[in-house]
Amino acid sequence: MKRLIHFFIVVLSFNLLLIAQDKNFTMEDVVFNSSSSLAPTTLKQLEWLPTEYSYSYIEEDGDSKWLAKGYATSGKKAQLLSLTELSNDLDNYDVEAPKKFPNVTWIDDLNFYFKEDNKLFTYSVEDRDLELRATFPKDAEGITLSEDKSQIAFVNENNLFIVLNEEENKQITTDGKYGVTNGMSVSRSEFGIDGGIFWSPNSNYLAFYHEDLSHVTDYPLLDITITPAQIENIKYPMAGDISPVVSIGIYNLRKKDLVWLKIDGPKDQYLTSVTWGPNEKYLYVGHLNRDQNHLQLAKYDAQSGEKIKILFEEKDEQYVEPQHQLHFLPNDPNKFVWFSQRDGWMHLYLYNTDGEMIKQLTKGEWVVKDFLGFDRKHENFYIVATLDSPMERHLYKIDLKDEKYIRKLTKNIGTHKILKHSSMLYFIDLFSSITTPKEISILTDKGDVYGIIHNSTNPIVSYAVGETKLFSIKANDDSTDLFCRIIYPPNFDNEKKYPVIVYVYGGPHVQLVKNSWTRGRYAFWFNYMAQQGYIVFTLDNRGSHNRGLEFEQAIHRQLGTVEIEDQMTGLEYLYSLPYVIPERVGVFGWSYGGFMATSLMTRTNGAFKVGVAGGAVIDWKYYEVMYTERYMDTPKQNPAGYETANLLNHINNLDGKLLEVHGTVDPVVVWQHTLQLTKKAASLNVPLDYYPYPGHPHHVRGKDALHLYNKITNYFLDNL
Repeated sequence: MKRLIHFFIVVLSFNLLLIAQDKNFTMEDVVFNSSSSLAPTTLKQLEWLPTEYSYSYIEEDGDSKWLAKGYATSGKKAQLLSLTELSNDLDNYDVEAPKKFPNVTWIDDLNFYFKEDNKLFTYSVEDRDLELRATFPKDAEGITLSEDKSQIAFVNENNLFIVLNEEENKQITTDGKYGVTNGMSVSRSEFGIDGGIFWSPNSNYLAFYHEDLSHVTDYPLLDITITPAQIENIKYPMAGDISPVVSIGIYNLRKKDLVWLKIDGPKDQYLTSVTWGPNEKYLYVGHLNRDQNHLQLAKYDAQSGEKIKILFEEKDEQYVEPQHQLHFLPNDPNKFVWFSQRDGWMHLYLYNTDGEMIKQLTKGEWVVKDFLGFDRKHENFYIVATLDSPMERHLYKIDLKDEKYIRKLTKNIGTHKILKHSSMLYFIDLFSSITTPKEISILTDKGDVYGIIHNSTNPIVSYAVGETKLFSIKANDDSTDLFCRIIYPPNFDNEKKYPVIVYVYGGPHVQLVKNSWTRGRYAFWFNYMAQQGYIVFTLDNRGSHNRGLEFEQAIHRQLGTVEIEDQMTGLEYLYSLPYVIPERVGVFGWSYGGFMATSLMTRTNGAFKVGVAGGAVIDWKYYEVMYTERYMDTPKQNPAGYETANLLNHINNLDGKLLEVHGTVDPVVVWQHTLQLTKKAASLNVPLDYYPYPGHPHHVRGKDALHLYNKITNYFLDNL
């Protein structure tokens, strides 16, 4: 990265549109059309077939829809099944005709499965035969097929079930209830956890999470859709309070018995990175302590649940954050690849199953985003990483014997999302940049482009869109690069003066400034506001994602402080521009960005004239255990840090117009945060504008979103 950093210091200037543009966005475009008619076209449900050098996708022509197949080596295409044909077959099972093609997952090259209503079907494209595979209860969750697609598990009323046949299911657990779950995601889906069911490679065992939240505090959400209004409680563990207790069970399908891993240590430790060994004898589990600074990777016997040994440990003064499973070598079941940030950057390490580190596979001041696997000869492996730039994603091929030999396979500057074929001979490359909406191509293992299978036209080519620039500035330490994006009004004139809106997030696990096509409501709102004559500016401060541990851990125990310093550095940059009006700078953010927007309005001596904060964290002691304690420790351990970050202590410094909006049934940042802020503002006679969105969770969706974006927009138009 160091050898290329000069590339980012120089402004990357791109004209988004090269032809005449005159249309303005409407608010309906921002809210409704940004993800549909004005989004780049793509190949929906694009995925490789399991072994054939072919891919499937949904082809649409007006009201007609087909499941189609493309041949990677010839470029030919074929229609496999129309939605009309499928709907006629589903009618035999009393299933209403779907309006769009169901999500398809291939079992082999000729058969796929899909779910419609509460039923799971398989379809043979060769025999054109539809079969009912399973019927689920109406509220079934977590439907998961085994690796060979021969077995199905699901969760109903917090208990785990296995499908025996199309009409019969076997119940595995019986203790599920409110506050006790089986087979569900645990620890509020932190630590890379995105599910609770783990099939063994040969489908003989089923491991699953059990989470006991019975001692976790109930938190009330108010349902006003009925009369009288009623309380719906959720389990919400707040920082410093009682945390859920997680355990892991293993069900043996042959013996039809259930064992529990004999896990020792504190009950409130976290269990993650659950991975089956290739021979199904062992289950590997990461143990992370409540303080999140000590990880142990343990090996368990799948038959007895006994712990075999601790393979290795990782410690860090701030935190260790495991986010990945183990990746076993296909030709050696006794070796695996492990993700770790132990050297300050997310890299790969090769271990054996005795816990001995063989070597570090990747190294440098960049991060590995995805490990795709090994080639057929097991001589090379493939990754997606930020080696060229934190603002880009590329596919790289690395020699397993000599990790210094790295070959970049993607050429276009920007962001590449990669879908691997099982042979690792071909890849689907989904590419975009700030000038390229979407280009999908077939890439070989040598980096050759075999063919472009889809190229989206610019969906906003007829709209008046200003110039977008990506660049970097130095933080106040004069060495750290802070990446920025600036969007100019159409027909920008550097002899004129413009107000600025700063869009901010600023928290962990989010990177806003990337060389990719920005889409969705926020992106369109930025351009909408640029059409109204505002410059829109974004800076990724320290604490944000994909920049290494030193950059990300700079905010540890002091959320809001370093982030404000960096955002103020961005503000100083804006002040240096002759066409910016310093007295007319506003800020907008949501969630952590809402915390940041409120912080910038109350902790910067009136530097920002207007702010809008959505779903904002106000006092971190009201936020969840797992996330908050990673970055802040507990309120008891870090009282000064919590007090400094608590915006109730700063609302009296508000010098400008601030609008807070919040969904009233938000289960992520609970409503209490901003209600407390309004109470404190009232007690101090501080003018604060507030709008609750009844019945909405952490984000406002549906038709009410139009009201939200109009309110945000008008707040800036009226006050900035």
